[in-house]
Parts: sequence; structure tokens; C-alpha cells
Amino acid sequence: MLFDPPLVPATLIRRYKRFLFDATLSDGTPITGSCPNTGSMLGLTAPGSRIWLSEHDGPRKYRHRFELIEADGTIVGVNTGLPNRLAEQAIRAGMISDLASYPIIERERKYGRNSRIDLLLSGNGRPSAYVEVKNVHFCREPGIAEFPDTATVRGVKHLDELGTVAEAGYRAIMLYLVQRGDCDRLRVCRDLDPVYAAAFDRAQGRGVEAYAVKCTVSAREIQPDALIRMDETAIAAL
Repeated sequence: MLFDPPLVPATLIRRYKRFLFDATLSDGTPITGSCPNTGSMLGLTAPGSRIWLSEHDGPRKYRHRFELIEADGTIVGVNTGLPNRLAEQAIRAGMISDLASYPIIERERKYGRNSRIDLLLSGNGRPSAYVEVKNVHFCREPGIAEFPDTATVRGVKHLDELGTVAEAGYRAIMLYLVQRGDCDRLRVCRDLDPVYAAAFDRAQGRGVEAYAVKCTVSAREIQPDALIRMDETAIAAL
């Protein structure tokens, strides 16, 4: 996925109120922009960090949107609106099990308790595959991505709903999309959200598959790169 038009470099001043950030453009101009990530962004908000912004004309309140940040010696994607698109690219490229063999991929189909599945794969007379995509950018140890970076009630709900789907005879898949290229493993973050960790274990016991894909990230593009290993008990189907 190419950034078109090219991203604008800047220096982060602060990220606040979840939706906003202040920065200084390369020519010294101060700006306020929108942050397309309502999570904690733990480790990705240090003042003075080098960042990259998309720029938009038209009726939007803020012209600039936060896309990338340099952290831990690598470039990390923070836009949570991109993982579904990147996940579909990874599936079509044959990176994840046999999912590329499904001829139909639909987005945002209703299921479960008033939820929408990120990707629904179907066709060829096979049981449909329900794919829930989670954005990952948290890293505390070199080479190990972690999810979640804070407690997530919504994430627990999705795992339980996928378990119900699996028990109904469909394929249920949790796909972690890692928007950084410096990790070769993904670990469920048990200390920051033990409730999610328990839900993950419970989902695996009900037949939910789990995969993680890392991306190559640069100021020019983000591309799914490779399937990476799930750590600890997170090894279903890998």
C-alpha cells in the first residue's frame, strides 16, 4: 500500500485527547492534526519523535493525519484504519494458511452480538471463514510484538464471539497485523490484560485459529511482509 500523495515529515509535540496531536512541520510551522488511533499507543507518543503525516484538502477539520512514528529504531504504523486492508492483501498473497483459496472476501459483515466481522471469506462449498483483525504496534522486548497494550473489553468480546462461530462449524480466525518490521514473534500481553489472555486461551480451546503477520513499513509504503510465530500458548495452526 503506497502512500499517495507522499507523507509529510514532522516532529511530534504531543498526542492528547486520543484523537488529536500537535506537531511541527519541517519548515517550523506548528500544526494540530487528527490521530486515527484511539488506543493507548503505549511507547509511541514520545515528544520530539520523528513522525509522518498524510495531508488532506477539503472539508475535514484537520488537514493532517498521524500515520507513522519512528520508535525503537524503526518506523511504526499507528493508523488503525489500515489493518483490514493490509490483512486482505496478506490473505490474497497466500501468507496465511489456505485462506487465499477462498474466492470471496467481504468486509464488515454483521455477526454475533451486534458486531461486524472484519473479513468474511466464503466460496467453493467450504465453511465460511470469519477473520477478526487486530492492529499491533506495541513492543517492549526486541523482536517481540505484543497485544494488547492496554485492557480491551471489546477484544475479549471478539474472542468469545469467534469461539461461538468455531463451535457452529465455521472457521474462526484471529489475525494480528503488526505494523512494524522489527518483530519476528507475537505474544499475548498477559500482564497488561490478564482477562484478554484468559479469553485468548479459551478461544483457542474452542477452535479459534490465531495468526500474526508483520509488515514492512517505510515513509513510502506499508506492505504485509511475512507470517511470524505466535509465542507461548499462542500457536494454534502455526
